[in-house]
Amino acid sequence: MESLQTGSNVLFVLLGAILVLFMHAGFAFLEVGTVRQKNQVNALVKIFTDFGISTIAYFFIGYQVAYGMDFFASASELSVDNGYELVKFFFLLTFAAAIPAIISGGIAERAKFYPQLFASLVIVAFAYPLFEGIVWAGNFGIQEKIAQLTGHEFHDFAGSIVVHGMGGWIALGAVVLLGARAGRYRQDGSIGGAFAPSSIPFLALGAWILTVGWFGFNVMSAQEVGGISGLVAMNSLMAMVGGLLAALFVGKNDPGFVHNGPLAGLVAVCAGSDVMHPMGSLIVGAVAGVLFVWFFTLAQNKWRIDDVLGVWPLHGICGAWGGIACGVFGLEQFGGLGGVSLIAQVIGSVGGIIFALIAGFVIYGLIKAFVGLRLSEEEEHNGADLSIHKISSTPNI
Repeated sequence: MESLQTGSNVLFVLLGAILVLFMHAGFAFLEVGTVRQKNQVNALVKIFTDFGISTIAYFFIGYQVAYGMDFFASASELSVDNGYELVKFFFLLTFAAAIPAIISGGIAERAKFYPQLFASLVIVAFAYPLFEGIVWAGNFGIQEKIAQLTGHEFHDFAGSIVVHGMGGWIALGAVVLLGARAGRYRQDGSIGGAFAPSSIPFLALGAWILTVGWFGFNVMSAQEVGGISGLVAMNSLMAMVGGLLAALFVGKNDPGFVHNGPLAGLVAVCAGSDVMHPMGSLIVGAVAGVLFVWFFTLAQNKWRIDDVLGVWPLHGICGAWGGIACGVFGLEQFGGLGGVSLIAQVIGSVGGIIFALIAGFVIYGLIKAFVGLRLSEEEEHNGADLSIHKISSTPNI
């Protein structure tokens, strides 16, 4: 009976890992549909390669940093409990690899290929697992200190802050250091040139893949069959719909906003999807949809932050909102299950933002200083990185 239970847990987590792995195809097509046609090949190659680099970084370093376990034991030791720890690694790897995939969308069309791969390695090996270990493994006793101060630990069930906030706020540092794409803004600050999405169908396909995979991202965060909760699935659904409809109305039917709205809602609900009421999740998702449209518009039009896919508003702002909202809509007086504290959520969310901003500016700042982040004017004009762009002209065999 025990073997059946462990086998069920292995299958459960494996299915979750596969669903979240498929989300990376969503990241790829979302970027492919948003960037200009000359940069589509670069986007596809970059996200797939980032996943490979992330796997190596997390396998050899990151997982041990976060959870204190390495994979240098014998195969017989690793296969204990049907290899549960191995599929758990696979599942959590797909979360870790989402950080470079998120950042990729912000720095698209003008970042050098190999320096970005190196940044991905450093982020997944060190920066992300440090914060992941603090929140999800209790490292350094920080969660314990938050609980002593507020009565509850910082609660982030599926990563509004740990994954999405981390990716979004690191991306902000990278985007600021890179600067805007050539021709993006005129001297008077107005938007110039043709920078519209190259393919709405590809953009929509990416959004749909991410939306479907997200139910594995959230529900399977229980990490065992006994922890499955229909509440998590329902809350994910309601937040997704709330974000979609809010972005539709506030974004005035813009297809880019419509397809990012559900993602904004899903980002925000991750933290409290296991403790909130579906009505609360609907509100959280709707607010996230509005926040995405507002901050994307402000960043692009007023602040001249050329975040190509809007990953800072989507993952950074909506992730922060989700982390804090968990401390409101997770409370019993708002229909939630309780066990959360608004003060704890604010501390954890603000702490995550500060950590990610420092990591982003330090990692990308050092790369910019010693190697360079930005493509040459010729490379940017011809399409992303010329060495990658050439793949598109390779003859079929």
